[in-house]
Amino acid sequence: MAHSDKDSQEKQACEEGPGICAMMLTIFSLFLIVISLPLSLFCVVKVVQEYERAVIFRLGHLLTGGARGPGVFFVIPCVDVYEKVDMRSQTYEIPPQEILTKDSVTVFVNAIMYYKVANAIHAVANVDDYSGSARLLAATTLRNVLGTLTLGDILCQRESIAKEMKETLDEGTEPWGVMVERVEVKDVRVPEQLQRAMAAEAEA
Repeated sequence: MAHSDKDSQEKQACEEGPGICAMMLTIFSLFLIVISLPLSLFCVVKVVQEYERAVIFRLGHLLTGGARGPGVFFVIPCVDVYEKVDMRSQTYEIPPQEILTKDSVTVFVNAIMYYKVANAIHAVANVDDYSGSARLLAATTLRNVLGTLTLGDILCQRESIAKEMKETLDEGTEPWGVMVERVEVKDVRVPEQLQRAMAAEAEA
């Protein structure tokens, strides 16, 4: 019981320590801002555009109140660090993926993904590179979805394929604060040998 009380006291001291340090650093920084006015305004006042949001960390912790912007916001030098996030829609063309279909035909398929950040805090705090992660997931999802279909299904069911990909990507990117707006299958390339065989069959 005594050991448990000791652990509790140590834990409480550890929790209180950083809080006191943070308060002292914040007060000291504010004091520096006041005595260096109006020059300090150049470091304190920040602006983000209509299509941007700023995620602020104060001594390593996310600042309450959510992402800042658009417009003017304030930071405390030496205490606050902020990261801008572009909220505009972005386009990514998935490179041609070599896919083995359900009926053992090798095809090359590429697609286009339209996505944007829906939650700036999640995009910064939950994933190292939200854009790169979403793009890699898109390429993997394209291979996984088309690998379960036959060549005929891929050629005839592009809309349903795009819908299934969007739903899968939405589920995967939601924790990263990313919303997939649209997916389009752009091109399906069949090997030349198979193209000649299909043409010969059609002529016959």
